[in-house]
Amino acid sequence: MNYIKHLNTVFQQFSMDSRLNPTHISLYMALFQYWNINRFPDEFYINREDIMKMSKIGSKATYHRCLKNMHSWKYIRYLPSHNPYKGSKIRLPKLDTSSETSDGTTTEPTTEQLVGQALVSYKNINKHITNTNKVKLPKDKNEVLIFFEKRKWPELEAEKFFNHYNGIGWKVGGKIEIKDWHYTAENWMLKSKEIEMVKTVSQKRDNLKTSKTKNYGQPL
Repeated sequence: MNYIKHLNTVFQQFSMDSRLNPTHISLYMALFQYWNINRFPDEFYINREDIMKMSKIGSKATYHRCLKNMHSWKYIRYLPSHNPYKGSKIRLPKLDTSSETSDGTTTEPTTEQLVGQALVSYKNINKHITNTNKVKLPKDKNEVLIFFEKRKWPELEAEKFFNHYNGIGWKVGGKIEIKDWHYTAENWMLKSKEIEMVKTVSQKRDNLKTSKTKNYGQPL
């Protein structure tokens, strides 16, 4: 069992799977450690308390939900036991790198090959992350106008937003590149609402900061 290749492949799949959360990954690693302790058999029994403790999962409902998720997503084979004296059975697909030669024997990769495989997997993951984090900017002003219109904001506000960020090269504070202009536009709308609220409140107050609707019949 080549556990280095196995983990490299599994974590590469994890990085591509948006369904997973940290609890799923923590549970898988706890199961992997249990598998490792038992010397990587085809199937092995688990103890719920031990796995929950190793994976730092405090809720039984979360534990069972994650097990069923990992089973349905083909990361593990989960065979639950209804016998209180017998643990559930788990099977983890082996991702081995040993190769068969012409004489029928198997050869394990060298340390240099394993290191090379790890570096390639790491580069592939980084490449994927870089592609997903490309700067997302509007194609033109019309795209911004449509975005604001769908949220029932006036065209003038959309033009203000476009002219402002287009003039500073689509950078927050003129320094940090915008990764998704939709979020920046929504923040612009929130700030506009806050400014409007401040103006509304200030119009109801005089220079002495007393409310114009004050009841002067009340004693001081």
